[in-house]
Amino acid sequence: MADTVWPGCAKSLKGVVLDMCGVLYDSGEGDGVAIPGSIEAVKKLKASDLQLRFCTNETQATREKFVAKLQRLGFDISVSEVFSPAPAALAVLKERGLRPHLLVYDGVLPEFDSVDKTNPNCVVVGDAAENFSYQNLNEAFRVLIGLEKPVLFSLGQGRYYKETDGLKLDVGVYMKALEYACDLQAEVIGKPSPMFFQSVLSDMGLQPHEALMIGDDLVNDVGGAQHCGMKGVQVRTGKYRPSDERHPTVAADGTVDNLAQAVDVILSQRGH
Repeated sequence: MADTVWPGCAKSLKGVVLDMCGVLYDSGEGDGVAIPGSIEAVKKLKASDLQLRFCTNETQATREKFVAKLQRLGFDISVSEVFSPAPAALAVLKERGLRPHLLVYDGVLPEFDSVDKTNPNCVVVGDAAENFSYQNLNEAFRVLIGLEKPVLFSLGQGRYYKETDGLKLDVGVYMKALEYACDLQAEVIGKPSPMFFQSVLSDMGLQPHEALMIGDDLVNDVGGAQHCGMKGVQVRTGKYRPSDERHPTVAADGTVDNLAQAVDVILSQRGH
C-alpha cells in the first residue's frame, strides 16, 4: 500500500507536471518574483530521470512571452514544455470551424491571429483583468444571446489567483456570470478539463498513474489531475489557504511547504 500513496508513490513515477503561477513564481509588477527554491527545484527535476512538463491556465500573454519572462527569472524552461489554454482553444476553434468573439487580455490576442473573427458564432473568455468592464462583458453577452446555439469557451475556470500585491479575481467568476445570463454551460479549456491534462500525458507518452501534478490550486490543479487518474500534491505557496486541507470534496495526495520540498521528497524516495 505504501507505494501507492504519497510519498511512496514517487518511486514508480515517470513524469511530473508543474503548475506555474503560485508554484514557480508569484506574478506582479515586471516579471514577478520567483518563489524561493523553485529555480533549483526545476533544475533538479531536469537532471533526474523524470519527464517534466509545465501546465498553466495563464492567459495574459502568449506562450513565447510567458516563457521568456520565466527564463529572465532564472528558470530552465522552453516553450515546447509548456501547455496553456490559448493554443488548445485555437485548435478547437479551427477543428469546429468557429469564429470567436474574444474577451481576453490584450497580451494573448496574437495567439488568435490565424482564426477568422468576423461575424462571431462563439465567445472565448480568458483572464482579461481590467478588460472585464461592464461594456465588454455586456458585448460578449449580446453575442452569445443572439446565437441560435450559443457556445462559450472559458480558458480555465479559476476563482482567484495571487499576485505580489494580493489576490485577484480570475476568469471563472466572469465565466459564471455569462453562463447565468445566457443559461448555458461553458466548455472549459485548460485545467481542470480532463482533455487538457490528457494532452500533457500524451505528449509525455505516459499513463495517468505514472504522473504527478504539483500545484497551488486544490480544485483545478490537484482535483483536476486526480480526476484523470494522476496523483496531485498541493504546495503551501501561491493561492493556498489553510482551509484547503479541510476541503469537503478534494483531498490532495500530499501537502508540502513549497516546490523545493516536494522535489526533495520525490528524489529521496527514488534514491537520488
